[in-house]
Amino acid sequence: MRRVIFNQKGGVGKSSIAANLAALSAAKGFRTLLIDLDVQGNSSHYLGHDASDSKDRTIADLLNQTVGWFSVSTPVKDFPQSTAFDNLYLIPSSPKLDKIEAELERRYKIYKLRDALDELEKQFDRIYIDTPPNFNFYSKAALIAAHKLLIPFDCDSFSQQALMTLLNNVAELRDDHNPSLAVEGIIVNMFNAQANFPTKIIEDLRDLDLPILEPYLPLSVKMKESHYHQKPLPHLLPNHKLTKAFEQLYTQLEAETLVEGTAASN
Repeated sequence: MRRVIFNQKGGVGKSSIAANLAALSAAKGFRTLLIDLDVQGNSSHYLGHDASDSKDRTIADLLNQTVGWFSVSTPVKDFPQSTAFDNLYLIPSSPKLDKIEAELERRYKIYKLRDALDELEKQFDRIYIDTPPNFNFYSKAALIAAHKLLIPFDCDSFSQQALMTLLNNVAELRDDHNPSLAVEGIIVNMFNAQANFPTKIIEDLRDLDLPILEPYLPLSVKMKESHYHQKPLPHLLPNHKLTKAFEQLYTQLEAETLVEGTAASN
């Protein structure tokens, strides 16, 4: 199963959601890979990656490999690296992503990530993809490579506008490149239950029959603590209310995955 976490709006918690869902997947015993396609490298840092280590094989190196009769390329299976957490692996981001984007587009390498994931699925039970906060080459490549899309949402009117634009963009890309891509749901993040406005925004989305997932992830300073310690919440604060909300969300997503897998095998 390949999940992409994407929103064209920044600051909605993509990296936090991707890393914590991946950490939960690994903790449940699934061999799990997180791929960081955002040049900022937030999810890579969150999982303890040192961006100054030039020896690491990054997602930029994988995408920029030249394959030909006379070229020597690193096998895709050699790119994932272990983290401090059992069953959790990472292909980290790189500052080079900015530099090579135009060249990758020119060479029409938009399907290279999908091809790589076809190989990596032989090694991993679950693959999560963190994306940049814009509809660029890398986010399009991730959407083409993924089976399911999770959309973080932070309950303001600008997010609502961005969400409708995103859904239109995804629908067009799905039609042209990945008909099997499913919008798994919208994750309400940094939810303040004491305020009326977020509830009104969510009601408006439900009126549009959009797939709002529950539970909502509550606003908490503990997420910043988790970033600081480079430890996902299940490992840092297993009994905190935000961790419990993540666990409930993960359980719901995994249950649906298992049901679909059973239906497909029958």
